Amino acid sequence: MSEFQEIHGTEGLKKIGDLIKGIRMAMLTTRAPDGSFDSRPMATQEIEQFDGTVWFLTQAGSGKLEEIADDSHVSLIYADSGNAKYVTVKGFASVSRDRARIGELWNSMYKAWFPEGEDDPSIRVLRVDVTEAEYWEASSSRLVRGAKYLAAAVTGGKVEIGEAGKVLV
Repeated sequence: MSEFQEIHGTEGLKKIGDLIKGIRMAMLTTRAPDGSFDSRPMATQEIEQFDGTVWFLTQAGSGKLEEIADDSHVSLIYADSGNAKYVTVKGFASVSRDRARIGELWNSMYKAWFPEGEDDPSIRVLRVDVTEAEYWEASSSRLVRGAKYLAAAVTGGKVEIGEAGKVLV
């Protein structure tokens, strides 16, 4: 990887948005009552322009909501191994019953979890307000990366394969 970069503000939000766009699933990590960490997959909602907030629909009464009530610090982990993009997002989570937001986020995929549709009383909106993120991404195709790894192994040299950085919102 190249030198670690630090990005702030609007440029940082754009970077996070570009990196997570199209990565459908994120691993949401919360702190369990015993101090350990629990992670589970969550379907990220696609948005036009990332503004620092990530949205999910979830089930009332789930363990993650109890953990968030005790400690709202969360992380979201995104991985797109095919394109060599990896992002860890930190933020604060909050939960609501915002019917208008549920309507905005609803799609037919959710019928599997909420058989009563978007009016299902057990739907909750999980909002994550991002405070920072770290990312790692390759700057070339898998084939080119493989050739660079091979060249580095043969020559014992360091090869630039992408970039890493931290975003502070």
